[in-house]
Amino acid sequence: MAAIEPNAVVSHRIEVAPGLMVLRVVPDDWKQIDFTPGQFAVLGLTGSAPRCPGSDPDQQPAAANKMISRAYSIASSSVAREYLEFYITLVRSGALTPRLFNLKIGDRLWLGPKFSGFFTLESVPPQANIILVSTGTGLAPYISMVRTEVTHESRRRVAIIHGASHSWDLGYHAELITLQRASPMFTYIPIIGFPEQELVPWSGETGIVQDIWNRRMIDETWGLRVTPENTHIFLCGNPNMIREMEAIVQQEGFAEHKPRSPGQYHVERYW
Repeated sequence: MAAIEPNAVVSHRIEVAPGLMVLRVVPDDWKQIDFTPGQFAVLGLTGSAPRCPGSDPDQQPAAANKMISRAYSIASSSVAREYLEFYITLVRSGALTPRLFNLKIGDRLWLGPKFSGFFTLESVPPQANIILVSTGTGLAPYISMVRTEVTHESRRRVAIIHGASHSWDLGYHAELITLQRASPMFTYIPIIGFPEQELVPWSGETGIVQDIWNRRMIDETWGLRVTPENTHIFLCGNPNMIREMEAIVQQEGFAEHKPRSPGQYHVERYW
């Protein structure tokens, strides 16, 4: 069997915080780039690719020519076809992310030929408002969604609730604040879990994302009661958050959306 050859190049790489990276990849052939916001792509490197400093050794020896691949949600807009962007957290004991974190601009890697996933806005009625709830890098698919969907002409309300441990872990924070100022239909609520560890006092929300829902902050901001009749909810991130949020919204009459049984909340279980 012929070895899988790298088919993309790193065009941009920045660690936004320790262990958090925005990676932009340009494929050799742009003809294959056609995805829906919320979908994911597969990135890969061979076992011969070096691991980043500070990561743990491979738990099992990696075959030098064997491709190590994982799926990552796309954060870039589906309209701008300059690159594919990914928001990645370092798993120090992992097989692939320590290798991805060692990449430099100009390095090559493998990009899967297909984009997959049903965690998209396609099944949401055009008149329904949207609440996007996330923790950590679960924010990535929402960045693609708002970059593509939220404009000055937006007719429906969209909100992102993003939870992280610290303010420096709030990826895309400046971009989302700017978008909120530019679009009256967009709401951004960041929340952190450990305000006492901040270097500069944090004046925003503290706790967990479930607190934002339980305080009815979206209702207050939008001036309406969020219900299954007027809103769809998306959940992506920590499994504990997802389980708790599911229980909360189910009590309020929201049903999980599935291909054969349409509902009003959508779940991406990528952990």
